[in-house]
Amino acid sequence: MESFKIKIQPTNRPAIVKFEANKFLTRKQNYEFKNVDEAKNSPLAKQLFYLPFTKTVYISGNFVAVERYDIVEWPDVQNEVAEQIENYLNSGEPVIIEDENTPSKVPVTVYAESTPNPAALKFVCNKKLVLSTYEFKNIEEAKNSPLASGLFHFPFVKEVFIDENYISILKYDIAEWDDIVVELREYIRKYIEEGKEIVLDAAAASSPNAQTATTNNKSVDTENLDDTSKEIIDILEEYVKPAVASDGGNILFQSYDENSKTVSVILQGACSGCPSSTFTLKNGIENMLKSMLEGKVNEVVAING
Repeated sequence: MESFKIKIQPTNRPAIVKFEANKFLTRKQNYEFKNVDEAKNSPLAKQLFYLPFTKTVYISGNFVAVERYDIVEWPDVQNEVAEQIENYLNSGEPVIIEDENTPSKVPVTVYAESTPNPAALKFVCNKKLVLSTYEFKNIEEAKNSPLASGLFHFPFVKEVFIDENYISILKYDIAEWDDIVVELREYIRKYIEEGKEIVLDAAAASSPNAQTATTNNKSVDTENLDDTSKEIIDILEEYVKPAVASDGGNILFQSYDENSKTVSVILQGACSGCPSSTFTLKNGIENMLKSMLEGKVNEVVAING
């Protein structure tokens, strides 16, 4: 099982720092503890209150946020706090000890959004679902995602793509969206409401289409890439990915051929197989890269578009 890793994230409030984990800490609700007595059901928060500068502890989703008193500055202590949280999480001790007052269900809102791909619909949730992107093209690939596996039991579900707070579903032509959208939305809402696992820890390792998040939110390891490839990745991350995500899809850098000046990308989710994806690729992404990297890019191709 993958060990916990903590990343330090400043916030817009100087007194508060977020310590983000690479896995979920809690799914059912958010917690705020203002003193050690309030933290009696959270051994982790209780431990953090032994630090004399801890004023408030927040635990939500995949992070712990700590508000400090002014007796210290975060740059002086944040690394030690991150190490303490990381060590605690890897000890296997519980983050929250649930009691009879803990709600068994989480209030969840799910709504459907259209995408440029008529075969795809985007189901958006008001809470974080996953920390990485996952694409499942069949039920076999979805064996480590209980939610995706459940969706594949609907005969009209062709592919499932899960990103931070939404699920894109591609359907077969046997059904019309008007006839199935309510059924799918309710299934997703009830599933999330019950606090069930979206993807298992083994999903990233076993699925060829799973994309692991990194500390820089980059899609690939850039360490061994040439400078042009790194520039392409930066442009895709900053200018292309947000727009693609809003349409229920994702774009991943695959490779750059310096001789032919060809960029290969992978289209996922609603973008995969979308009738307008070729137009977007040629008239949007390709023109942008040609303009921003003059003389370095001749063509952009989607290897699975």
